[in-house]
Amino acid sequence: MVLRGANLILVPAAFNMTTGPAHWETMFRSQALNNQVFAVGTAPAREEGACYVSWGHSIITDPWGRVVSQMEEKAGVLVTKLDLSFVQEVRDQLPLLRHRRTDVYTLEEKGKSGKDVAE
Repeated sequence: MVLRGANLILVPAAFNMTTGPAHWETMFRSQALNNQVFAVGTAPAREEGACYVSWGHSIITDPWGRVVSQMEEKAGVLVTKLDLSFVQEVRDQLPLLRHRRTDVYTLEEKGKSGKDVAE
């Protein structure tokens, strides 16, 4: 997505009470940092009596891998203003994406028609 111009990636997810505490924040911070984007994880609120108990904790991380904001496990709404120009600032300071070795490998994507689309 980043190679196609994404500055922000939204990930609806429901980590459970084991993977949530262990991986939720770490995963979003690392994905934001590795891809130099804002990574936003939206999660359902925790409902203890449900057959699947979600960790909750919807999160926004920035291109430096920092947590911009994070909710608790309860239902709620969080409005956060993001400056998408910050993405390019980070990419200029830490040019990870410019140093891809396209002479060594290529990425391919399956198109809707089933044909491979080269990146």
